[in-house]
Amino acid sequence: MDSSDAVGRLRVSDAERDAVVRRLQDAYAEGRLDHDEFDMRAHLAMTAKTRDDLAAVTRDLEPVRGRAGSALELAEPTGEDRMLAAVAHAVAVPTLFVGPLVLMLVSGKRSEYIRRQAMEALNLQVTLLLITIVTFGVGGALYAVTWILSAIAAAFALAGRGFRYPWILRLVK
Repeated sequence: MDSSDAVGRLRVSDAERDAVVRRLQDAYAEGRLDHDEFDMRAHLAMTAKTRDDLAAVTRDLEPVRGRAGSALELAEPTGEDRMLAAVAHAVAVPTLFVGPLVLMLVSGKRSEYIRRQAMEALNLQVTLLLITIVTFGVGGALYAVTWILSAIAAAFALAGRGFRYPWILRLVK
């Protein structure tokens, strides 16, 4: 019997299932999975019995090997990274796109997590600015809604989870 077969048949713990679900949440936040596929895979992960079952859930989500920055993307965000990512969302309320842009340019070089979250906040603010210009100011009423979304995004970022605003233009990559 091959030792890799034996390892694949080992039963998994709740911690291993939770790690896979967190990985699926990240893939969903990045847009790699749609909502229905995320629900299905999360259910499969939570009901998995063996390591082979868990591996099947994330097999096509493996990171591309040899890509620059892949170690940064896989690193767990530190407390400071989570705090700065939350600040990127929160500072967008009073400063519009300027605060997230500064955080993305300054701290985004150090942490991929901060860069992604600041970029998301920046894209939201640019989208709102364009809507406000196109509607001759009427779209400015949407800013009240974005305060709530920014608070939710900041809470997600503080918890170390990715957040993607719905229905925005992703102009900044």
